[in-house]
Amino acid sequence: MDIKDGKCVRLTRGDFNQQKIYLDNPRDMAIIWRKQNAKMLHIVDLDAALTGEMVNFDRIKEIVEELDIPIQVGGGIRSLEAVKRYLDIGVSRVVIGSAAVTNPELIAELLKTYRPSRIVVGIDAENGIPKIKGWTESSGMKDYELALKMKKMGIERIIYTDISRDGMMQGFGYESTRLFAEKAGMKITASGGVTSSEDLKRLVQLQKFGVDSVIIGKALYECNFPCQEMWYNYEGGICLDHNFSTARKR
Repeated sequence: MDIKDGKCVRLTRGDFNQQKIYLDNPRDMAIIWRKQNAKMLHIVDLDAALTGEMVNFDRIKEIVEELDIPIQVGGGIRSLEAVKRYLDIGVSRVVIGSAAVTNPELIAELLKTYRPSRIVVGIDAENGIPKIKGWTESSGMKDYELALKMKKMGIERIIYTDISRDGMMQGFGYESTRLFAEKAGMKITASGGVTSSEDLKRLVQLQKFGVDSVIIGKALYECNFPCQEMWYNYEGGICLDHNFSTARKR
């Protein structure tokens, strides 16, 4: 779920000029996903991704208070105070994106205070190059180089998004994700471009490279397949973090 200007939206390839509003109140959308048996909710504050200000904090807090499932939040989280503020309201896990590039010392500080399961790094890459600050700037390094740097610091999981696929409804970036996962050697949550349940079946093949979960957005909003299909019990299958602990222990 992406939130911009307090509304539930989706972008195409991260372009803020190509947005579609799905619902004015993100809380109502969250309730719909929960009723459809969602096991975990991934939220991005798009305004914060651009500005670094927690613009939609109150909206996100409403969702956390309403739902009984783990909630993961990203977008513009660039300080210890921001992380603490989210975790204190009951967010289960925060995603650090731009700050992992611009202020890696923050990662070290966070891991002194919180378990690695509470802190993950999001790498949004285009042609293998991570983009930062709402995908408006390049990082100057390879995606796997950033991952290995984070791994050395103690990060255990990466959320990997192929920007070229995100919101395009043209299928998942299978090869780019496989190449990244092979080089990173970490737990990977795949993101960007899942268009059909067939994409989910194909993703199962990446488990041997550490890809154990997936984030799905626009395909569900566009009703490409029922939400419940995500929970189909593929033998040794992949899921949307259904094994993630709901514990709020630091």
